[in-house]
Amino acid sequence: MPRNDTSADPRRWAMFSVLLVGAFLPPLDFFIVNVALPSIREDFGASSSAEQAVISAYAGFYAVTLITGGRLGDLFGRGRAFFLGLLGFAAASTLCGFASSPWTLVAGRALQGLTAAVMAPQALASIQAIFPESEKSLALSLYGAVFGLAAVAGQALGGVLISLNLLNLGWRAIFLINLPLAILVVMFGVPLIKETRAQEARKLDLVGTALSVITLAALIVPLIEGRDAGWPWWAWLSLLAAPALAWLFLRYESRLAIRGGAPLLDPAVLRAPGLGRALLIALLLYSIGTFFLLFSIYLQSALHVDPLSAGLVFLPFGVGFLLGPLSTPFFSRILGSYANPFGMGLEIVGIVSLAGLVAVTPVGTSLAFVPLAIALFIIGFGQGVALPTLMRMVTGRVAPAVSGMIAGIASSTLQISTSLSVAIIGGIFYSVLGQRHDPTAIAHAFVVAMYCIALCLAIGAGLGVSLALSPGRQALSRPTPARDWSVNARSRER
Repeated sequence: MPRNDTSADPRRWAMFSVLLVGAFLPPLDFFIVNVALPSIREDFGASSSAEQAVISAYAGFYAVTLITGGRLGDLFGRGRAFFLGLLGFAAASTLCGFASSPWTLVAGRALQGLTAAVMAPQALASIQAIFPESEKSLALSLYGAVFGLAAVAGQALGGVLISLNLLNLGWRAIFLINLPLAILVVMFGVPLIKETRAQEARKLDLVGTALSVITLAALIVPLIEGRDAGWPWWAWLSLLAAPALAWLFLRYESRLAIRGGAPLLDPAVLRAPGLGRALLIALLLYSIGTFFLLFSIYLQSALHVDPLSAGLVFLPFGVGFLLGPLSTPFFSRILGSYANPFGMGLEIVGIVSLAGLVAVTPVGTSLAFVPLAIALFIIGFGQGVALPTLMRMVTGRVAPAVSGMIAGIASSTLQISTSLSVAIIGGIFYSVLGQRHDPTAIAHAFVVAMYCIALCLAIGAGLGVSLALSPGRQALSRPTPARDWSVNARSRER
């Protein structure tokens, strides 16, 4: 088993609490901006393309740099990377808060995404590095609960700040509030953090970094922008180029590892038993990513619910997503490795129940509150159970020395999943909808899309069961000239 020299540090929970801020802020700023978009559009008179760019610039830069952000923590220290990312995120938030034009705001959002990708993976990476095995389940549960809290806080806090109009700042307050928060975290966090990193830390693989960013951009940018742009030729060309770029990236990384270098992504990591299936489950888990967009469209376009009320409808989901991770240690003790497919199974039950409720509700009639709240709570609770157990399935298969690398890979996979979900399942929704935009057509298209999400989750749950039946903690089936970074490899952690 890997050596865990830092696991008994008495400050580990205080350290982890500080690092969790880095996991909380990125999803918070994603949800909070959705609430503020109408105010931003009115203030700037922004075009629809600029409005879309406020979202896509953040999502795109965040997704393509997560692997690099995780590796920076491995090489130079996870605390150092966290504080660097946090300060950069605060600076970017300040730029957004004082933006004088839509495109200045877009530039600030891009910088937010870039710095969030440096800060976000460090909490997940540190779980493997600082906690003993007996405490990892609770730490991962708290990590998962942060996402539920961010979802609830983003919807509610955005509306409150804009309504209060503090210092006549309006929507700008949702960005500027990050500045005092960052200062407080730095003041209290710097004395607490004990640095962890890979013992054989060397210089960053700059060529691998560039290739990874180009590869992920070739995949993610057309998925984010393609549908709204009418799927132009460049989007298809970019998607076709992505596999070739991925092959070139992995080939370069393999050769660098054989030469004894320090690759951004050591391909030996991906050969850890069961890791491929775990990452595929991650890719399927966030097929639910398009649910929020499509359900908002259904609520506002088919039921004519106002935006604030539409945001409040999601609260049962957020509560479930908050409570689910806190229940994960219990389900892990009872179900063991089957906790993840159990959580995904709950999501399927909630999704199918919601689709059935929409299908049987007469056109123009509001959804029954109690069944709706129960279905949304089950979806959120299931997601809250599935996410931390999945993260343990992924990070528990490699040595702590590369936990930042694998945290970046896992987080990037979830972002890719969200983009694929919006592009593919969102595309199915609009294809079924066609030229009709009446409530009946919208409801029918929404139901079809929900069944597509349920199918993806069912495949993921099936893979989770197969992985539970063969945990795959054996040594690699054959030796490779690159390092053995599997969970049984000797730890290089200090």
